[in-house]
Amino acid sequence: MSEQDDSLQTAERVAEAAAALGLDSALIGAAALAVHGYTRGTEDIDLAVFGHPHRQLIALERQLSALGFRTQLRLPDDEYPPGGVLSVWSKTDEGRDAADLVEVVNFLNPAHPSPAPVREALADALPLGGSVLRCVRLEHLVALKLYAGGLGDHADIVQVLARNPGFDRESIRSVASRCDRDRVLEGLMEQAQTLSGQLERRR
Repeated sequence: MSEQDDSLQTAERVAEAAAALGLDSALIGAAALAVHGYTRGTEDIDLAVFGHPHRQLIALERQLSALGFRTQLRLPDDEYPPGGVLSVWSKTDEGRDAADLVEVVNFLNPAHPSPAPVREALADALPLGGSVLRCVRLEHLVALKLYAGGLGDHADIVQVLARNPGFDRESIRSVASRCDRDRVLEGLMEQAQTLSGQLERRR
């Protein structure tokens, strides 16, 4: 079994534990990019949740620890606006790094309300056949990448949209525009269209 398979199994256990506490979850990050057709290297799997950091996220850590997982919880503070990150793993590799790392990224921080449409993304997430895991839809994935705002996130948007040449521009604008602080969305969609044509010609 590969490390990615191990991480997926851990992610499924985390999603089940979250659901038992009333927390919806969905794949974001590189795992979600792969679901939508763009595969790139990653060392972990990211799951988005939207829950109170000092109640539900702490409860999730305790639940997973009771199940035998190793955990590390970073709660939000004034310098860390997201609603906390819970790292979860069950085993380490030869270098003692986590071999099946899952990062639970919480987007509810009462002190720093987030414009990212995470609640809608979780409510509308796509079920994955044969798994308890779900994945955010393409338009919500774009919104979350815009919210993160790094150059790598912008590159991910271009790459994943290029692999979905029939993407619905209006739907993406409707969902993602509130996170487009730098006004880059239209340009990224144009780049994706150009890259899509290049990829098609290479086939």
